[in-house]
Amino acid sequence: MGINAMHVAKTGLNAQQVRMQIISNNLANVNTNGFKRDRANFESLLYQIIRSSGAQTSVDTELTSGFSVGTGVNIVSANKMHSQGSIISTDNSLDLAIDGTGMFQVLLPSGELVYTRNGAFSRNDEGLLTTSSGFIIQPEIAVPAEATKINVSADGIISVQIPEQVEAQEVGQLQLANFQNLTGLQPIGENFYVESIASGPPILENPFVAGFGKIVQGSLEASNVNVVQELVDMIETQRAYEVNSKAITSVDEMLRFVSNNL
Repeated sequence: MGINAMHVAKTGLNAQQVRMQIISNNLANVNTNGFKRDRANFESLLYQIIRSSGAQTSVDTELTSGFSVGTGVNIVSANKMHSQGSIISTDNSLDLAIDGTGMFQVLLPSGELVYTRNGAFSRNDEGLLTTSSGFIIQPEIAVPAEATKINVSADGIISVQIPEQVEAQEVGQLQLANFQNLTGLQPIGENFYVESIASGPPILENPFVAGFGKIVQGSLEASNVNVVQELVDMIETQRAYEVNSKAITSVDEMLRFVSNNL
């Protein structure tokens, strides 16, 4: 039984180590635009059934509760918490934040379509709207080189002011994507997510329509990481790790006592 107790405590150490890594990643990305914090989800491992509930204790009586011994803990998943981050003004006309539901669509050089909440955009040499890494936003929107002013409405219509023209010229329409199960999206780095079986196919719609969020020009969505909460979770994880480590030490001392005295 002593060896079993050590194994149970070891599963606790492993789980807390993974949780600490998740917390560290959250804190590392506290200033990453559009970052969504992760949350570790725990589950108990299989139980050893010593005596089942309802087992006979005599001809006319039964156990009212069973005798089961747990075998430890495991982290089953790490959920992305897709709550809204703070909207921070930047006064850059190509910085776009989504206030509400939805994600920007980005085309990678491999031809894969990915999704992000990071709206720090710029223009490439062809005038196409791109991410900071140069990946093209979908659908493609080309801003003329001679444009002196760029305006993005709340519903995603992009218009520019051309010299010697009174009326603004519309050059494109932003389109957002949403999913039935946002936590099912697979994060791949660079603040990008890819579609998975769990997330379901993307639901495409213009901003500010059918429950989708609106576009806020000249602003960026900050990370939704709460530093104070993460520090509290870090202390809790550290204490849990220490207690599990202490359990292993205590079991080792018990086994040593048995070995030396019996």
